[in-house]
Amino acid sequence: NHGETITVPNLEGVHMDEIDEFLTKRHLRYEVNDSTFSDEHPPLTILKQYPKPGSKVKEGRKIFISVNRIDPPTVPVPELVDRSLRNAEAVLKSNELKRGKITYRPSQFLNLVLEMKYEEEIIDAGQRIPKGSTIDLVVGDGYAQSNFAAPRLTGNEIDDARFIILGSNLEIGLVTLQGDTTGHKSIVTKQEPEAGTQVRIGDAIDLWIAPVTDDEENTVEN
Repeated sequence: NHGETITVPNLEGVHMDEIDEFLTKRHLRYEVNDSTFSDEHPPLTILKQYPKPGSKVKEGRKIFISVNRIDPPTVPVPELVDRSLRNAEAVLKSNELKRGKITYRPSQFLNLVLEMKYEEEIIDAGQRIPKGSTIDLVVGDGYAQSNFAAPRLTGNEIDDARFIILGSNLEIGLVTLQGDTTGHKSIVTKQEPEAGTQVRIGDAIDLWIAPVTDDEENTVEN
C-alpha cells in the first residue's frame, strides 16, 4: 500500500467515546489541540478538525481536533440597568448571552431596564454566569407617558384613518374588507379598540372598511 492515500473522514459531531475506534479502522490518529464551548452541540463532541474532511493524507496521519467542553465558560453580567430595552438586547448578544422574558413594571420611562434576573433571582452587573445563559429583564411600562384615548376612526376614509393612526404613534392592525372596494372610496365602519379606549404607544388598531357607493359619494359631496 506504499504511496496510497486515505481520505480524511468528517469527525464533526462524533463523540469522544467513539473517536478511537472510528479513526483506528481508518488507520489514522488524533490529538486534541483545543477545547471550546457550543450550546448547539452535546458535550465532548468534536467541533472542528484539521485536516478538513475530504483531504488526502498518508496512513497514520494525526488529525487535530477541537472538542466541545462539558461546562461552558463563565462571563460577567454586563450593566443593563438604566439602558433602553433595545440597547440591552444588543449588549447581551455581544456578550454571548440571551434575552429571556420581559416583565413590565409601572414606571414613567417606557422600556427602560429596571432589573436583571437570572434563574428567577435578581442579579447584579459583574456577577459571572455561564456563557449562553438567559437573562430576564424587568422594564418600565411608560404608563404615565403612553396611555391615552384611542382616536375615533369610524367615518374616515381609509387613507385618513391610516394617517391618524400613525400620527398617534399607534400601529395598523388587521384590516377587514366588508365588500368590494375596487374603484370606490373606502371608509372605516368599525374599529377595535373602540374610540376612547385607553391604549398605549405602539398598540395596534384593527379596522373594518366598506366601500362608499356612488349615491353615498354624491350625498356627501352635496
